[in-house]
Amino acid sequence: MTGNSACTLVKNVYSTILLIFSIVIVMGLIFTEQTKLAQDVHPALAFVVLWGLILWLGMVEGGQASLVGLAPINFELYKDSHPTTYISTKLCHVGDNLDRYLMGRQFMVIFIAFCINMAGAPIGGAELWGLPQWIIDVFLVTGFAMILFTCMIGQLATQVNASHCMLDYINSYFAVFTFYTAMAIEFSGLMHVSYFIQKCVGWAAGKPIQSNEPPKSALQAAFFWFRVVLSAVVLCFSLAVTLEGLFTGNTTMWDGVPNAVAVILFFLLMSVVGLLEGMQIAFFAVAKLKKSERGRAPFALKTCELLFRGDGHNLPGFMIGRQLCVVSCFFIIARVTSLNVEPGNGNNIFGVSDAAQTFFNMGFLGAVITTILGSITWQLVASAFPLAFLSNPMVYVFLRLCLFLEAT
Repeated sequence: MTGNSACTLVKNVYSTILLIFSIVIVMGLIFTEQTKLAQDVHPALAFVVLWGLILWLGMVEGGQASLVGLAPINFELYKDSHPTTYISTKLCHVGDNLDRYLMGRQFMVIFIAFCINMAGAPIGGAELWGLPQWIIDVFLVTGFAMILFTCMIGQLATQVNASHCMLDYINSYFAVFTFYTAMAIEFSGLMHVSYFIQKCVGWAAGKPIQSNEPPKSALQAAFFWFRVVLSAVVLCFSLAVTLEGLFTGNTTMWDGVPNAVAVILFFLLMSVVGLLEGMQIAFFAVAKLKKSERGRAPFALKTCELLFRGDGHNLPGFMIGRQLCVVSCFFIIARVTSLNVEPGNGNNIFGVSDAAQTFFNMGFLGAVITTILGSITWQLVASAFPLAFLSNPMVYVFLRLCLFLEAT
């Protein structure tokens, strides 16, 4: 056995052990009623919801790999061999529907991550089976167990499988349901302010937005801009509610963290998520460029040299490390932005009804903010200005961090 093979074997073994241990302690938290959903409702519901969400996340992530990978393929070629796949692709690969799907899918990923956090993340002061405090701190308080559980089962494994079996992976009605859910989310207009941001970025870059569809009719344009305005209102309201909760200390943020620090952490995490989302887009954009076309900015050149060094392993390595970082940020943002106001005590945010406050406490407003400001916006900027994006020194720093995480 070579040195590299032995090292890979060791990594595989301890990674599997960590995953099994993470699953066990997360299940332990649920059945000892030490997660929000298990405590507020019932452990059985939390168990079913958690595993259901992990499976759905797997379909969302794998579905993206399949639908994007199949885009250049004429869907009539597999109409008879994979009829259920054909149901999704015949709509997805027409006009601008792939972009619409990707926008709806982005919200789904973050929404599911927030729901997983509610079902499986520990409540404050959680203890389990007399485990040493350092294990509690490392695996539970930091959310490390949930991160490993979600990444390994719900994301990385499914992405790899789907990339190798694109037609088969989405050849089910579960995949069709997931695809149409993403399309419905986009159609709702919840994320439509992103299109306005896209137009602004395109204008700034001097690159008009290209469409694969004919110009909108007056009615279609009116409906489009109505949803843009509605989305902007929802985003502003979500920000107002979340910031009010942060400034008054009414979130599920860890005890002892000052309110001002919580606000700073919120914006810092949004920036980190955005940077990582933009890096993915920028890296794939510059991969299509010749070395001589990658500019002269020192950090852009250093980043490209590291990214494309050797046999090209660093790009997929970055994707794995990036996934760990992004999911970590999602869970922390969920904790930071989820409100913790007891309805019925007269302390509801902005004096809303108890039902509305209960909804706010679920943290879904944070999912809206994260999707638009922490994900889609940065992707659009990186797509329009890939070389300028790579000139940011923090891109190089986070590339190193992601490669380190993958190497472990």
